[in-house]
Amino acid sequence: KTERRWTVMVVPHGSGASRAVEVSQTVVKALVGIGSVVSLAFLVLGAAAISRGVNITRSRALENENRVLADEVQRMRERLVGLTDTLNKFSEREQELRLLAGLTPTDTGVQRAGIGGPAGAWSERDSLAAIGPKGQEAIAARVDVDALSRRADILVRSLNEAYGSLAKQRERLAATPSIMPTAGWISSAFARERIHPILHLARPHEGIDVTAKMGAAIEAPAAGVVTDVKWEEGYGNMLTIDHGGGLVTRYAHCSQILVSRGKRVKRGDVIAKVGSTGLSTGPHLHYEVWVNGHAVDPVKYVLPDAIVD
Repeated sequence: KTERRWTVMVVPHGSGASRAVEVSQTVVKALVGIGSVVSLAFLVLGAAAISRGVNITRSRALENENRVLADEVQRMRERLVGLTDTLNKFSEREQELRLLAGLTPTDTGVQRAGIGGPAGAWSERDSLAAIGPKGQEAIAARVDVDALSRRADILVRSLNEAYGSLAKQRERLAATPSIMPTAGWISSAFARERIHPILHLARPHEGIDVTAKMGAAIEAPAAGVVTDVKWEEGYGNMLTIDHGGGLVTRYAHCSQILVSRGKRVKRGDVIAKVGSTGLSTGPHLHYEVWVNGHAVDPVKYVLPDAIVD
């Protein structure tokens, strides 16, 4: 079969002679093939160049991000040093507060919140370790943060315990008699036996007599609840306050009682007025303190600067 052929006429501009060029089908196919290969090569090279450019851009971006993250890790570790110093100061105050609260100081080993055994496991550790020095710095920062978190937790629990103890102490102190109920001077002391000024008989004096002017205010020496208001033979107008914990106070010979049974009072509240009711030689307050059913010297429950001799 005769191969197809094409004649290409080349006509120059100007006066030059035209030329005829014959091209066979095989040559045409070869030229088309070569052109396709060259075009494909250019496409591949172009794509490779673009990909390399993109990779370089990404690499530079990642290097910049890594540098920023490394700087941030370093700044965080510097801040952790400051936070550690702050926690150390808090720990010192916590020890002082525990002493004030009557608690045993926290052991220094417990304060540091140390943990033994393996270094611990978390999913990011191996990945960070594989990065190199920067990864090790990130691991160290994570360990420091975990340690500070444990220390803070222990500190918070200890402070809560101390505040709870102080609150109980405050309630107990508020309910403990500590002042003289009225302004005056002690005219008769607590005694297991004395001669009664009116009956002239030897009998216990289960409180103290505080001589004061008629109608002088009688104040509650501590917080408590009024449990009894009555007239009692020998004592006249008398009231009783229960302070809790087995501690009870009684006030006799009052000219007037200003509170009723069930009334809750606090230290300094005016509860009655000095009088001379019952068996009495003159206006005074007979003041008693009872602990677990036993009368004790009220002077032991009065601060020294509150006693007038």
